[in-house]
Amino acid sequence: MSDVTLSNLLDDAALYSYEHQLHLADVVGDRGWSVDLAVGRFTLTGDQPIECERMHLLGSAAPGPQSWLWAWGNPAGYPDLVTGLSQSVRDIGTRYGISQLADAEVPFRALPGSPDRPEVVVNVFMDAAKAISGVWTAYSGPVGGGTRAAFLIEHPSFVLPAPFAPRVARVIQEGLTGLPITDRRRALHAYANHRGLGIQWSGDHSSATVTGSGLTGTITFDELARMTGMDLQMGNG
Repeated sequence: MSDVTLSNLLDDAALYSYEHQLHLADVVGDRGWSVDLAVGRFTLTGDQPIECERMHLLGSAAPGPQSWLWAWGNPAGYPDLVTGLSQSVRDIGTRYGISQLADAEVPFRALPGSPDRPEVVVNVFMDAAKAISGVWTAYSGPVGGGTRAAFLIEHPSFVLPAPFAPRVARVIQEGLTGLPITDRRRALHAYANHRGLGIQWSGDHSSATVTGSGLTGTITFDELARMTGMDLQMGNG
């Protein structure tokens, strides 16, 4: 990895992560969930439960102390079976001097935008962990007192299908306009690479043409990497 910063990790993950979460919602609907940390079992409940092949506890965000606690640093002492991935994230944080990934407890105010809601905070850490680990499906759930726990979960049904033009267009449009991205050019380029889309930049990087999957489109940016325009069309890729 090059240019490893928290901001870059989040931008690299943003759109691809968003598509995975849309797909997860398609697969699981309004199912509940249960977890057994002692044996590393995570189940999406319902008439036809989905038991994940693997689960990884990342940590939890608590509104009282306004802090995130990494799973590997939790005094409850969870087994390596479920905290191993969070330890790998810690190692990257230590290697590249990213305190939010290396410190056991992280104040909400230390995160980009200084969020104050646990449901926002868990998304930051889930996306950073996704970019580092390559495990792209996340789940967060309430565990009492307003605290939310964050997991990465694995199951064959969570694997993205082949790129589908309407979904790709939705991800690009909603992601670039609605997600808290620092560098939208970087985020778009990373998504195109993840999805195997063609992407061609102008010489000054003020515009990008994206092609593939029955989609073609041009997205324009200003000198601060803010998006200034988008024209997406289906049926020409």
